[in-house]
Amino acid sequence: MRVHKLTFAALAVAAGLSLTACQSDDTSTGKSDPSSAPTASPASNVSSSGGSSDSGSSSQGGAKATTGTSSGGSSSGGTGTGTGTGTAAGTGSDANAKAGRCRTDELEVTATDNTIDGDANRTVVVEFKNGGGRDCTISGYAGVDLKTNAGTVSAKRTGQETTSAVLKNGKSTYFPISYPFNKSGGSGVRITGLVVTPPNETKSVTLNWPGAASLPVTDGSGTSVTVGPVGSAGQGG
Repeated sequence: MRVHKLTFAALAVAAGLSLTACQSDDTSTGKSDPSSAPTASPASNVSSSGGSSDSGSSSQGGAKATTGTSSGGSSSGGTGTGTGTGTAAGTGSDANAKAGRCRTDELEVTATDNTIDGDANRTVVVEFKNGGGRDCTISGYAGVDLKTNAGTVSAKRTGQETTSAVLKNGKSTYFPISYPFNKSGGSGVRITGLVVTPPNETKSVTLNWPGAASLPVTDGSGTSVTVGPVGSAGQGG
């Protein structure tokens, strides 16, 4: 019995020591939590300080970015304004310097008799008036065909030098048609109409013939119908 009592006593002592150790560990652990909290607190302060530094840096960076953006915006605005002005000027310059050619549909075409007494041949002047709402370029020879009761007579070019000109909207340019007229007293070759094709165009305009009623009948050796270049006749002559 004594042995058993001693054993129980020893076990009780051991259990007490074990409990004390556990309490010591728990106490130690409990102390370590508060100690860890202060440790976390400085870390938090550092983080906060770092955040403040980042915030300050971000704020400064934002100010710089704002300044840069503002400056850039001003620069961009200046560039945009310059570009707009340059484009407008360039467009205006190009419009004057490189006007598109005059189209048939943009031209008002008329023909009038412009014969001067005593001339060996008679003259009809054709007017091209720009009614297209824009300036256009015109140069060269127009195509001219006389319709007659004997067929079509195509005018020949005089061979005069041609010049290119900008025909302002609402303005006119002229060219002459020279032709022989019938003096024989006979019927001759009756002219029934005039077909005009502006230079560099394929669309024609048919007009009433304003000149003498007929051409002389020839064997082909007589004077032919001729046409001068656009701009080689003035208003009324």
